[in-house]
Amino acid sequence: MTSTDAILQGDRLALARLLTQIENESLEGLATLAALYPHTGKAHLVGITGAPGTGKSTLVNQLAHHLRKRPTPGEDTPPRVGIVAVDPSSPFSGGAILGDRIRMRDLAGDPGVFIRSMASRGALGGLARATAAVGLALDAAGFQIILIETVGAGQAEVDIASNAHTTIVIEAPRMGDAIQANKAGILEIADILVVNKADIPGADNTVATLRMTLEMAGSANASMAVADRVGAGGDVSWEIPVLETVATKGEGIPELVDTLYAHKEYLTTSGGMELREGRRVRSQMESLLRDKLVDRFLEGQADGRFDDAVQMVLEREQSPAQAIEELLKGEKS
Repeated sequence: MTSTDAILQGDRLALARLLTQIENESLEGLATLAALYPHTGKAHLVGITGAPGTGKSTLVNQLAHHLRKRPTPGEDTPPRVGIVAVDPSSPFSGGAILGDRIRMRDLAGDPGVFIRSMASRGALGGLARATAAVGLALDAAGFQIILIETVGAGQAEVDIASNAHTTIVIEAPRMGDAIQANKAGILEIADILVVNKADIPGADNTVATLRMTLEMAGSANASMAVADRVGAGGDVSWEIPVLETVATKGEGIPELVDTLYAHKEYLTTSGGMELREGRRVRSQMESLLRDKLVDRFLEGQADGRFDDAVQMVLEREQSPAQAIEELLKGEKS
């Protein structure tokens, strides 16, 4: 049996090996992923982001639990859930603690859940370089809902909106005001806003402020920034909800599941799913193109011209833009 067949038949070990190969960018892993690609396109990708300390991992843990307790609308069985948890890498060793596995250890016994922790390896935007490819592998393996938890680095989180069908943004009391969130672009990318730790003082004020901000500016900004929130008549047909949860106690999670399914239904009936899938594929291809072009360019600089250019910038003989322009002129000639 080939690794492709094994993954399609639910072999978890074969899937784990493939994910490692994808992260290492091995030729074998890329070939297997290419063979699996025709079997993708069925999963609902859910991005979960927010600042550190808002309780993302605990909420993802509870969300997966509740998703596994109830059937998907229109189905007889609960969905299989894949979790991709991106952790920040050490700037020195390049490794990561991968602490999400500790918080989600009680999910380990469920055969319908697969958890993959990934190191960001210096990638910006809250995601790892291989996140999209790992999502595709889980999709091909039959996981109907894939939860993608970002690093949680604050204002660098907006990339998740281009890699998910539904984006859940988590806020918490005393973690900064709504103006800061709006400045970061958080309110523009959110399909669902969640105020976690709603049992601590200040939660009511956070909820009220977020709702007021959405009413004043957030919905208008969102309709301009995300075209698929606008209905055929030009009206905003998805109102961004602000939910309250206490993830440590499981409070508010059933309502979050209901809202998640409602948003999926909205995307399906409005045509928004096709728009978002097109945006996601385009974003993934542009990211791969940038990476490949940089790698190919550097491979072609075996004569050390790039290192020389770096040194000239360090010595203030050229600006970075000038140095790159000179290198590109050399490529053209």
